[in-house]
Amino acid sequence: MITNSIKQPLLTALAACLLSAMICSAQTTTASSTTSAATSGAPDASKSDASKPAANGPQFNSRTPRYHIEAGDTFDLTFDLSPEFNQTAVAVQPDGFVTLRGIAELKVAGMTVPELTATLKSAYGKFLNNPPISVVLKDFEKPYFVADGQVAKPGKYDMHGNITVTQAIAIAGGFQSSAKHSQVVLFRRIDDQWTEAKLIDVKKMEKNRDLREDPFLHSGDMLFVPKNTLSKIDRVVPNLSAGTYLPLQIP
Repeated sequence: MITNSIKQPLLTALAACLLSAMICSAQTTTASSTTSAATSGAPDASKSDASKPAANGPQFNSRTPRYHIEAGDTFDLTFDLSPEFNQTAVAVQPDGFVTLRGIAELKVAGMTVPELTATLKSAYGKFLNNPPISVVLKDFEKPYFVADGQVAKPGKYDMHGNITVTQAIAIAGGFQSSAKHSQVVLFRRIDDQWTEAKLIDVKKMEKNRDLREDPFLHSGDMLFVPKNTLSKIDRVVPNLSAGTYLPLQIP
């Protein structure tokens, strides 16, 4: 008979294995879809499927991702030739919209600074002749990543420059002895509805001394280091009662 103290870790281990299998299956499906699209020619934009985030999602190996404006950020808006439209400390509302002088409310959350600049030039260009506009972020969320699971110091860390997965793990104190090095999961939020997940075999990279597949992090990424199978089973279990001892077979 399996006691509750042993049963629970076994169930946890089984759930972790199922989660890993689901992620691997999703990656295989995404890779197959991408290959099929590449060999069938350019897709028709009018028939694009918005339910497939991988097609428009960020690339894990991108080294220079641009910051995307979020709710709570503020920026200064400067018109070189029309200073009457200048605004300072424009706040992005919780719904992602901003209120600007001379135009209707505009949703800016999710845009990069160049995208916002182009959008504003288009909006103000309806009554100004090709206005030169400058957008300067003033208050925004500093780049960060989150390390969780079997690392020495789980938590949220500021990003200073480009950081790879292995570097982020080192910043978080390195792996614990219970960590599964071969199945580190990198979670990256694509939008409000989709988060992309990628399994990374850090053990293989370190064994082969080859970090070419070590992806760079984007701000907001989360690394999760799972437990290895053996560490999911309790090392100490309660003693059995005198009437339930099993004979120990010694060769």
